[in-house]
Amino acid sequence: WQTLPHSLIKSVPLHNFSACLGSVNLKGRSCLTLKDFSSDEIKKLLWVSGDLKHRIKHEKQYLPLLQGKSIAMIFEKRSTRTRMSTETGFSLLGGHPCFLTSQDIHLGVNESCTDTARVLSGFCDVVLARVYKHSTLEELDREASIPIINGLSDLYHPIQILADFLTLQEHYGSLNGLTVSWIGDGNNVLHSFMMTAAKLGVHLKVATPKGYEPDKGVTEEAHRLAKQHGTQLILTSDPMEAARDSNVLVTDTWVSMGQEEEKKKRLKDFHGYQISMQTGSVAKSDWTFLHCLPRKMEEVDDQVFYSSRSLVFSEAENRKWTIMGLIVSLLTDYTPQIPMLKF
Repeated sequence: WQTLPHSLIKSVPLHNFSACLGSVNLKGRSCLTLKDFSSDEIKKLLWVSGDLKHRIKHEKQYLPLLQGKSIAMIFEKRSTRTRMSTETGFSLLGGHPCFLTSQDIHLGVNESCTDTARVLSGFCDVVLARVYKHSTLEELDREASIPIINGLSDLYHPIQILADFLTLQEHYGSLNGLTVSWIGDGNNVLHSFMMTAAKLGVHLKVATPKGYEPDKGVTEEAHRLAKQHGTQLILTSDPMEAARDSNVLVTDTWVSMGQEEEKKKRLKDFHGYQISMQTGSVAKSDWTFLHCLPRKMEEVDDQVFYSSRSLVFSEAENRKWTIMGLIVSLLTDYTPQIPMLKF
């Protein structure tokens, strides 16, 4: 226990777990969006992730939970963290990752998504797909007989949000009652925050420039979730208003892959949205900073990005532990060995 992070020691007794999350079983499920997952299911994913991190990283245990299993990784869009976290994590658990770029597999071009889904279902145990269109994931999921994981789409980025919330749980000791402020574009990462925060008792404040608001349907569902779980959801176009009294300041790229032609206009429209110590001056005294990376200077200055308030590199590492936790949960009946995390 001496190597166990302080936040994991602050936990509820293990004998309570059956009354809390013990009945949650996600084996065989797909993960296209955390909208489809309940509060207890998301907490179970974080618990499994924290457990694997403790047992493998701190206790140096070898856990071949995915021995004999393989994953097809379809990447229409490049990524450092998604590729490395999935390949290293799957291998660490004894499995075999297969990386497929658009040079190897043309979804819907030389072979339909339907046929691809059925072929891959015969070769491997799970598919992670990082795609342009969310509808591609939905088609793969309809036709596959194995779980499909969203590695990123234009609508959601669920595996990023699992890493973000594990990072915050480790840092603050619990999630319930925290206020997260998103300052930036109304994009896929924000959409996943909006589908998850309320389920964990987290308040969410969102500042986006006019014209860059989150998806209307996602916003409507997020308001419903906030009402259901008794949390706050505030949308504004004022970054300082969003940052006020917040525990966590979050941003992301202002120009995503495929938006390069809009860069000049976007940089103009996002003027005043850079996160700096001035932004943090109105936040709570314990404020921290998250960014899913890669980061550009216009989004957050060096003073914040490389400060002790920045959790970005722990956040990046947790991409590995949470994708491992997710895959183990979807493919096995694994039960965590450490006490349940405090949420």
